[in-house]
Amino acid sequence: MGALDHISDMFDCTSGHSKRHKKRKQLQTVEIKIKMDCEGCERRVRKSVDGMKGVTSIDISPKQHKLTVVGYVDPQKVIARVAHRTGKKAELWPYVPYDVVAHPYAPGVYDKKAPPGYVRNVDDPQVSNLARASSTEVRYTTAFSDDNPAACVVM
Repeated sequence: MGALDHISDMFDCTSGHSKRHKKRKQLQTVEIKIKMDCEGCERRVRKSVDGMKGVTSIDISPKQHKLTVVGYVDPQKVIARVAHRTGKKAELWPYVPYDVVAHPYAPGVYDKKAPPGYVRNVDDPQVSNLARASSTEVRYTTAFSDDNPAACVVM
């Protein structure tokens, strides 16, 4: 708070009312993974979020088990409401497109339950170690390479 703000608060004549305003929520896109087997499940999921304050649009992909909510909402409140109203397990969308991940078949990243073209988004240090090869590994893998002019003469 600057000096001018402090002085203006001292000489404020608003009869004791606080000037603090509520922070307005940002427009967010919340993607949720929730299992939907039939049209009834899809309808129940839609109705659970439909009357929520701040929701501007709802998109459901039953084949991917994905609910997308756009609006001025808190992601944790949306998840809690969907889980409570439907009685199903709901979690934030844990998947990213296949092309974004360096090693999509590394343990912990590949998920059989993921929709086609998606893998699990994991920030695990052991998975990131797969992306970096040590100097010994680089030496062995490039020793028999056709692109290496100083490759092994046996080949």
